Amino acid sequence: MILRQTLMTGVLSLAASTMTVSPAHAQAAETFTATAQVKTAGAATTAAPVTIVVDRKMPQSEADRMIGAFKAGGAAALRKALVGVPPTGTVRLGAGAATPTRLTLERATDRGRLLTIVADQPILFLGAGVPGAKPKEGYDFAIIDIEVDATGSGSGTLAPAAKVTVKQDVFVVEDYASELVRLTAVKKVK
Repeated sequence: MILRQTLMTGVLSLAASTMTVSPAHAQAAETFTATAQVKTAGAATTAAPVTIVVDRKMPQSEADRMIGAFKAGGAAALRKALVGVPPTGTVRLGAGAATPTRLTLERATDRGRLLTIVADQPILFLGAGVPGAKPKEGYDFAIIDIEVDATGSGSGTLAPAAKVTVKQDVFVVEDYASELVRLTAVKKVK
């Protein structure tokens, strides 16, 4: 199990007011490709292609409403607030089905921009088939962070099944997997 402190990861934070968000009407869809890589403690590695489509980024007012719901009632309240929210895009892992994303937030960084993308359902329970695997209950989200430069190149992480909590006013993502999934060779293709 991996615990990461994030600004959800960087953006659903209590400092959400510092986000850079474009008006919905001015946004152009973006498509990114990447390679998801996992290296186990036993040095085994596996990789799969990932395609991330961002159709829209959330306006500040919508992001504030989601953050408020989470602060008031945790993950269950966030899931309820997301009901009926139009997808912000999709993520596809390997040859799997595209999973709709419900939150896409952006903020400026010293290297370019950080996109935090959240699906309100898990994409994959990495490690669920091993003997003694932990229960899947509560791992209701998938979270992607990609940081890209001005050309759209970069790297990131993927929590394909995650719990989200708040501890000491910081959002914490608990990944179902025992190993971190890194996104390498992130490239904007459209």
